[in-house]
Amino acid sequence: MPGLAEIRRLVGAYLPGRGTGSVAEIGAGLDNVAYEVDGELIVRFARTPDPARTEREARLLSAVAARSPVPVPAPVFVAAELGCIAYRKLPGTPLIDQPRGDATAVAATLGELLTALHTVPIGHWAGLADADDQPMTEWLRDAAEEYAAVADRVPVHRERIEAFLGSPPPDRGSDLVFSHNDLGIEHVLVTDEATVSGVIDWSDAALVDPAYDFGLILRDLGPAALDTALGGYPAHGNLRERARFYARCTVLEDLAYGLETGLERYRAKSIDALDWLYPLRSHP
Repeated sequence: MPGLAEIRRLVGAYLPGRGTGSVAEIGAGLDNVAYEVDGELIVRFARTPDPARTEREARLLSAVAARSPVPVPAPVFVAAELGCIAYRKLPGTPLIDQPRGDATAVAATLGELLTALHTVPIGHWAGLADADDQPMTEWLRDAAEEYAAVADRVPVHRERIEAFLGSPPPDRGSDLVFSHNDLGIEHVLVTDEATVSGVIDWSDAALVDPAYDFGLILRDLGPAALDTALGGYPAHGNLRERARFYARCTVLEDLAYGLETGLERYRAKSIDALDWLYPLRSHP
């Protein structure tokens, strides 16, 4: 990753005459690291730069902005060779950093976003998004590997988790749709408990199973939030069953990530989610 002085030089080169008084790292994930410049510009770098992918993501953001009912980052410059996209900072803070509260209004907004994106014919995204259609059996295999790394930290839920990992996955009989493909609460900005002010980090956006992002809503916000998000969504086969499957797989990934990196917010939300994803008694 570039140092702070290098980021200042980069911003000055692309935005001549603009001061860069402060630069601070504000987030680091599996794929990207983001910095805030002067409290108003976000400069994000891919851990492994891929110039073609970066340029395509910048074009994709413009296409998403035209369809999205919530704000998304609008690039102000792209340094593709560095895997860098810079955009004006959207208001709000990541939902993962907020105390858990009533998620009804947020879930409704996220449901509107997914409905808007999923109902666009996939041909609209030609050249901007690839298919990401991993077989359900591979999801289970990966989840089992993540579980092996955290099993000793979840003794209360082990029996339920191991039963899930040993069961056949649901049928994957659905068309692909364009979606964010990583709609966890770390990527949802809010200005208060009820207002979504933006959805960030579209670097994983792809043509996917429509149930996947709904699964992340279930994982991070709970069953009632999933019900709300699906309220205006067209009936779609066993989508709810598949969403639960993805939630159960990805909560193990997030828990492993939180423990490995020491990021308490990931560990804490994952431990909370085990109660509704792997309940010790039957869940309504």
